[in-house]
Amino acid sequence: MAGVEVKSVNSPDETRDFSGKGEGAVITVAGRPALYSVFQPGFRWSEHVKPIVGTDDCEATHFMYVLSGRMGIAHNDGTEAEVGPGDVVVIEPGHDAWVVGDETFKAIDFGGYAKFGLPKD
Repeated sequence: MAGVEVKSVNSPDETRDFSGKGEGAVITVAGRPALYSVFQPGFRWSEHVKPIVGTDDCEATHFMYVLSGRMGIAHNDGTEAEVGPGDVVVIEPGHDAWVVGDETFKAIDFGGYAKFGLPKD
């Protein structure tokens, strides 16, 4: 591997559609996946991704930097949060999430969960 590797979310290795309410651009840099996510107003994981993946809750670990918009998160342990631009958030498996308001939510997820939004094996 070279000492520096650069990839752009504008030329992803893979894209994923989340029922017309969101999309993900997956890039792998130095063997590490990152997911650039764009979720439209009205997006909710339990409505738009759950039918794709076939799990009760999101099973991904997220380590995200929020670029724009707002997202609400409810974890199975009862904790809840709302995140917005400039926030860095870690979300453990076992949660639901949704766009808050009428602005598109954009984030980069370095959580390493390359299977987000794919059907469960």
